Amino acid sequence: METVAELQQQIRELKQQKRALILAHNYQVPEVQQIADVVGDSLALARAAAARPEELVVFCGVHFMAETAAILCPEKRILLPDPEAGCSLADSLTPEQLREWKARHPGAVVVAYINTSAAVKAESDWVCTSANARAVIEAIPPEQEILFVPDMFLGAWLRAQTGRRIRLWMGECHVHAAMRFEDIRAALQRYPEAEFLIHPECGCMSATLYACAEGSLEGRPLVVASTDGMLRYVRGSAAEEFIVGTEVGLLYRLQQENPGKRFYPLKPDAICPYMKRITLEKVLRSLQEEVFPITVPEDIARRARRALERMLAL
Repeated sequence: METVAELQQQIRELKQQKRALILAHNYQVPEVQQIADVVGDSLALARAAAARPEELVVFCGVHFMAETAAILCPEKRILLPDPEAGCSLADSLTPEQLREWKARHPGAVVVAYINTSAAVKAESDWVCTSANARAVIEAIPPEQEILFVPDMFLGAWLRAQTGRRIRLWMGECHVHAAMRFEDIRAALQRYPEAEFLIHPECGCMSATLYACAEGSLEGRPLVVASTDGMLRYVRGSAAEEFIVGTEVGLLYRLQQENPGKRFYPLKPDAICPYMKRITLEKVLRSLQEEVFPITVPEDIARRARRALERMLAL
């Protein structure tokens, strides 16, 4: 059996030979992050796929992310090392369901979280990520009603932050939805000096915001941010300890970039099984055999691209 170092060396050599680009999401396992050219959140990876010159892209993430790259870069070959790397949140809404919902609310603007299929994006007016969701909402005329899909927790947070008329689809990320307010109370007691970082997909968002408003978090700093937003915040913070409310894969990058600081997962078992399907062995095979190519039908890609480019233009 080959060692991690041997597999990584083979991948690096083959990547160079094929002039390939390897992108990895912040939730990937450490050994996969280590061989990537770019590690980031959904927005950073979408921008990198579009901006970089390489024509062969290995996307170490989940299916909707590779689809997004294929939509933005139709001239490039986008490979997903495991075609079964899906997303429970993306699976919570079909294009047929969205069309029916739109028909019940004519004139409403549809904002789709990036964790959606290409076919759902094609039915949407805007796409957003957790990093730019508020900016997208604020770019829409204030008199417009908004249908936000599919994450109800992110949508509820946006409604609270902007005061806008936002109808919510009742979808959720099963990993973030499992994070409850009781977990927060326990973590704050366990780590009394730590600042608290939370992803807006978390199931505890509404209770947490309410607790902040009534002062029951005892003045502890609360940072609601995307994964890359958390990284930026930690770099600029004088604090030495942080409770991290998102998938545990982010802690590797946080620790690598901030070796003098300490990070505690809000839920140590917050692990996305889909993200963890990507392994070094699968990345190597993907490069060797150029599998598994992700393509999007042109009609769907054209309509989805419009919504994505509207977001990227902000």
